[in-house]
Amino acid sequence: MAMADGGLRVLLTTDAVGGVRTYAAGLAAGLARRGVAVTLAVLGPVPDPDALRLDEPGVTVVETGLPLDWLAEDAAAIGRAGQALAALARETRADLVHLNSPALLAGTPFPCPVVVACHSCLKTWWDAVRGTPLPPDFAWRTELVRRAYAEADALIAPTEAFARVTADAYGLARAPDCVRNGAARPAEGPPVGAAPHVFAAGRLWDEGKGMAVLDAAARDVPLPILAAGPTEGPNGARTALPSLRTLGPLDAAAMAAQLAARPIVCAPSLYEPFGLTVLEAAAAGCPLVLSDIPTFRELWDGAALFSPPGDAPALAAALADLATDPVRRAGFAEAARTRSARYGIDETVDGTLAVYRRGLAATPWSLAS
Repeated sequence: MAMADGGLRVLLTTDAVGGVRTYAAGLAAGLARRGVAVTLAVLGPVPDPDALRLDEPGVTVVETGLPLDWLAEDAAAIGRAGQALAALARETRADLVHLNSPALLAGTPFPCPVVVACHSCLKTWWDAVRGTPLPPDFAWRTELVRRAYAEADALIAPTEAFARVTADAYGLARAPDCVRNGAARPAEGPPVGAAPHVFAAGRLWDEGKGMAVLDAAARDVPLPILAAGPTEGPNGARTALPSLRTLGPLDAAAMAAQLAARPIVCAPSLYEPFGLTVLEAAAAGCPLVLSDIPTFRELWDGAALFSPPGDAPALAAALADLATDPVRRAGFAEAARTRSARYGIDETVDGTLAVYRRGLAATPWSLAS
């Protein structure tokens, strides 16, 4: 999809760190290459200002100092943040706003159409990880998200599976449009040889990532297991993983170096709307061992080894299987790399622009194939 005459101006929000940051930065750069002027509004605490730099013509990065919806102290703080973003949309003369923090829309009038991305939310996380009634602090945040979904001009989700979960959780009459995340394809690496280690990455403190299961499995795996990411979250959650070698957060270059070694990459998630780290690993040609949850099945069925979520002995057996079988390991590595070609940045940009076109149907802008 390419822009017709003229240029579209988009205000796109992003978290300062994590998967949403990776998604938004890649999307912003991809949109800019299609002639879209993007203002990338950064929300949440910024641990490393250098990480916010995005050297892409057509992308302007604004550090807003506004809170993430799931860390805001109350609904009033979220409302003020939404109003500030609406003001930024007016200031930048945005033709469309793309929110990656849905609750910011609830009750806030924006001056242009708003597309909301359903990356994850507290309700669907809680349902998958705990399965009990929402605690009060989650309940009011969930109500804001419900209002935002009702007010949005369009909703997008990164997988069909998560679109269905979202529709069910919020009683939506129509599931969000599926626009899968994408990742750049690295250069071809060397053939898979001896398995040097198992590698996992993500928010290690997040129960939904299943790192406690991997830690329990580690004693029966004949390889060291390295885990990258923070062990303490901005909400105060923390974890200890004594059987894993924790590396702390890695920047993009360090992550690429880890994946270039072609380790067995394990994602034992209990909850995962997409899994960008898995995609990056697959694109690098790493063999995958994944928890058998609907999103991973949708994306990687036939290209990964699956293990029941929460089952440490089964996970240990799957990892040991690949660790001791170089032929099978190489086969899964090639299958993952081949499958990853379906999920590129261009495909993400194409799908996103198609949703923008529907959101902008009543405006003078036209997106043409």
